[in-house]
Amino acid sequence: MELSSLLTRRRVGMAAAASTAGRLLRLGAVRAEGHCRRLRRAGLERGFLQPTSAGKDAAQKRHVAHFTFQPDRESQEHGQTQKMNLFQAVTSALDNSLAKDPTAVIFGEDVAFGGVFRCTVGLRDKYGKDRVFNTPLCEQGIVGFGIGIAVTGATAIAEIQFADYIFPAFDQIVNEAAKYRYRSGDLFNCGSLTIRSPWGCVGHGGLYHSQCPEAFFAHCPGIKVVIPRSPFQAKGLLLSCIEDKNPCIFFEPKILYRAAVEQVPVEPYTIPLSQAEVIQEGSDITLVAWGTQVHVIREVALMAREKLGVSCEIIDLRTIIPWDVDTVCKSVIKTGRLLISHEAPLTGGFASEISSTVQEECFLNLEAPISRVCGYDTPFPHIFEPFYIPDKWKCYDALRKMINY
Repeated sequence: MELSSLLTRRRVGMAAAASTAGRLLRLGAVRAEGHCRRLRRAGLERGFLQPTSAGKDAAQKRHVAHFTFQPDRESQEHGQTQKMNLFQAVTSALDNSLAKDPTAVIFGEDVAFGGVFRCTVGLRDKYGKDRVFNTPLCEQGIVGFGIGIAVTGATAIAEIQFADYIFPAFDQIVNEAAKYRYRSGDLFNCGSLTIRSPWGCVGHGGLYHSQCPEAFFAHCPGIKVVIPRSPFQAKGLLLSCIEDKNPCIFFEPKILYRAAVEQVPVEPYTIPLSQAEVIQEGSDITLVAWGTQVHVIREVALMAREKLGVSCEIIDLRTIIPWDVDTVCKSVIKTGRLLISHEAPLTGGFASEISSTVQEECFLNLEAPISRVCGYDTPFPHIFEPFYIPDKWKCYDALRKMINY
């Protein structure tokens, strides 16, 4: 009798605790949404990426960007265009996908409210709470849920709020999503799963809001990893990921969400995956990067031409895995030199894979050792971020040494 009473009290206590936890979670969500609204009203959200000034003293300005965004030439190939920044281009791609595919669903932490970077703003109101909805703060659960949806044949678009928080989902991505088709002999697959995540340095992100984890996933056959450099590229590549028959991870350079603005087609269009783009032809040295770093090496190429008379060929890799070996090697055979730059740490970064492959394929064509200009082998710092990132001066110095080798 005593045991029965004790068990009853324990069950009642657990139910009360669960009820309280549910109320706290709902209260937290409401407070978070209200906090975001207050930030937007105060203009702090805009200040996240833009320089600010204290009073009228220009010396007080804090320039957070280490690059100058260079928009691509406007394309008329895909019909009417509209000025968009990168997060609006992502929203447009998601809108197109939901409109075209009735099975498509978007889910993640705070996506129903528009997301912390506003990439899903307005989509819940337009398509309903059953197609755009929030999840608990559980990255492993988000990706596992996405795998399950994709296996049924639906289109799953999951958001991990920051790339730094993707690691709890690592097992689900590399041991489940990437291997699902292979281990079932193609009886089942989760190829209609796309995982979006803000990525890269932002000016003040510190340890847990600035990382570039693409190299972790490049070692895993069965998934594709894609990183755009601009709004036009972001929309086309994201739509390609969503339509691709393999699980894809789509990393979005968060510093470009508002800093990058250009004309983007309103209608849906795709850009081929695993196909690098030569965005500037040259004859003396090949520069390879992806994401934000493409704009850094564009400035380096301009400096090299003006100061050294050096002609640089610039390649945006776009797809990290499977990467476009042919385009890179063809360029290196022509120029004889290769510089690769990314924000992630040097050791084990994806530049190492590119360097190794080019060394094997183009050894007799190389005029100088391959150079990697990357982040340091340290945790991503906060106030020392300007010293950590591979800015144009570090890249230019490496280029100059290669030319003089």
